[in-house]
Amino acid sequence: MNITDINGTVKLANAVEIPYLGLGVYKAQEGRQVENAVETALQIGYRHIDTASMYGNEMGVGKAIKNSGIPREEVFLTTKVWNDDQGYESTLSAFEVSLKNLNINYIDLYLIHWPVPHKYIEAWKAMEKLYKEGKIKAIGVCNCMPHHIEALKENCEIVPMVLQNEFHPRLVQQELLSYCHNNKIQYEAWSPLMRGRILENEQLKKIAQNYDKTVAQVIVRWDLQKGVVTIPKSVHGERIKENGDVFDFELSSKEIQLIDNLDKEERTGAHPDNFMEHFGN
Repeated sequence: MNITDINGTVKLANAVEIPYLGLGVYKAQEGRQVENAVETALQIGYRHIDTASMYGNEMGVGKAIKNSGIPREEVFLTTKVWNDDQGYESTLSAFEVSLKNLNINYIDLYLIHWPVPHKYIEAWKAMEKLYKEGKIKAIGVCNCMPHHIEALKENCEIVPMVLQNEFHPRLVQQELLSYCHNNKIQYEAWSPLMRGRILENEQLKKIAQNYDKTVAQVIVRWDLQKGVVTIPKSVHGERIKENGDVFDFELSSKEIQLIDNLDKEERTGAHPDNFMEHFGN
């Protein structure tokens, strides 16, 4: 990944370019809150917005993109099919609902939110259809382990272009990163700041002081230097600006290793193998 500035991109396996830094809008409320967050991010220079049908804020995201005046093709937009909507026909229907809510005619990246057993493979086949029809520029999955992706490879035609998983200094999963690299799957981080739980770490504070940066900025920079697309979420203008201000310093390989060594396989969300218990389905 050639890290240059906030507009920088990385090429997916199908040559579609995804901006390596984006804004996540999980828990941003529909209406003015999410609209303000997206408008602020776009003004600062972000060109990648990540939402999901489950977030309940697709309408606000779509409205903010339209109101920004930035041409649609310059904004990379991700949304996701939720667990209850998986299956073949229901995924096709859910996609149309998202398209209508966002008030656009194509989606840049469509993701399976969690790999619902006995359903996600059919959902993937529906996504392949939409991809071939040009309604989606790229397709991928969230919250998967290699065996989930191997099942898709065995039963479907297209290998996921993106895997979006929980990723932060306490959950590195280097083997999974290597698996993605070897299969030409772009890894993407959700919860890169560990929902704020890692921001008081003393080692990270020391590294941040070296560069006159915040711990959050160090973590975002670490993500990018690890080749990981990252979408820190915030509804606060100052934070959105701060998270995007990571292009005037570079971590040393020793510092990258120090951060890697904070790994404790610690999650803030569910494990992909037992998430159904987590959601009570």
